[in-house]
Amino acid sequence: MTTATPHIVLLGDSIFDNSLYTRGEPDVVTHLRAVLPAGGRATLIAVDGSITRSMPRQVSRIPADATHLVVSIGGNDALSNSDLLEAPAKSTADALRRFDERLAMFEADYRAAIQPVLDLGIPTTLCTIYNGAFDDPDQARLKRVALMMFNDAILRLAFERHASVIDLRLVCNDRTAYANAIEPSGSGGLKIARVIARAANVPAAGDHSSVFCR
Repeated sequence: MTTATPHIVLLGDSIFDNSLYTRGEPDVVTHLRAVLPAGGRATLIAVDGSITRSMPRQVSRIPADATHLVVSIGGNDALSNSDLLEAPAKSTADALRRFDERLAMFEADYRAAIQPVLDLGIPTTLCTIYNGAFDDPDQARLKRVALMMFNDAILRLAFERHASVIDLRLVCNDRTAYANAIEPSGSGGLKIARVIARAANVPAAGDHSSVFCR
């Protein structure tokens, strides 16, 4: 267990900056402040609507006394590639080639976004992109399968750099965790806050990645 008083900084998009969607319930950072030990602090730098290329502005705002960084970014980038699900293809191989082209761009952008965070040398946890709560079962299935490929890029970077991982697909695993198709509800935010607090309480391993899912 870590003994230093934590100061957790949240970076990324509306997964953390979700106050507009909770209908009066606490947002993620408010829940996190409530579940941290006495003296623990949480700072919200994440901004609703952010994409990977938005990260430099957030990195520049990280407080000097931050003890843990948690990043959830990439979901909006993935959404911007949803057109691939409707694009005509001559074959499965043709469809996979198109995905490969987009995924290469996503991975390059994601790595460029995360590298400056990791270079700070502060214990960092990266979050996967969760599946959402889409009403159409067929669309939900297609999006879930497509997101596996985007999440692969996130996981490989985390494992390469021995960063911790929160797998939000397993944290937000039922409809009550969502305020709409893609934003966390108040109760979903509590689940996210609890797993963040748990991840921050585990010392950085240095030679391997720890994965948290509840």
